[in-house]
Amino acid sequence: MTDESRNATSEKAPKDEEAAKLDPETQRDFRERVIKLAFHGDESAYNEFVKALADATPDGVQVILRGSAVTGHKHGSDEPFDHDGPGTSDLDVTFVGGNMVMLFRSFHIEGIHSAPLSKEHPFASPALGPLRERLCEMTGRAVNLQATTSLVQYLRDIVMDQPYLVLLDKRDAEKKNSD
Repeated sequence: MTDESRNATSEKAPKDEEAAKLDPETQRDFRERVIKLAFHGDESAYNEFVKALADATPDGVQVILRGSAVTGHKHGSDEPFDHDGPGTSDLDVTFVGGNMVMLFRSFHIEGIHSAPLSKEHPFASPALGPLRERLCEMTGRAVNLQATTSLVQYLRDIVMDQPYLVLLDKRDAEKKNSD
């Protein structure tokens, strides 16, 4: 196969959806949107938010952000982030892997996908209550915390095609510590 025909073939091939979501440029775009919308353009406030999560997250865990802060609009509608005024849209943080689901007592799928620690589920994870309060104070908005397994996260990506921003990835830290 010539280079020219190989290039033509690769341009016509469908793009891998997961790779596209994790593409550095796409992640950069998501990060910029999140900083603009949820942190009023203040990158240092965003960095403090991520640091608070990093300080509370053990090795072996990835932390992602989903929802309207990432997409710019409410799921299933064109309603923009903070449509009802500043601070009215929440932030949906998910801990992926690392047995974080063990910190929860309320589940959508028992033992593998928690209900979010939120206004609707205030006792879903007493252990993460202080972190949630701190994050809400830092952002001036509701921050929902959820935990899931890598398998459920993978299925949500494939089946639901939900964009997400990787805030923190400590999965490799666990591997480095075991070496």
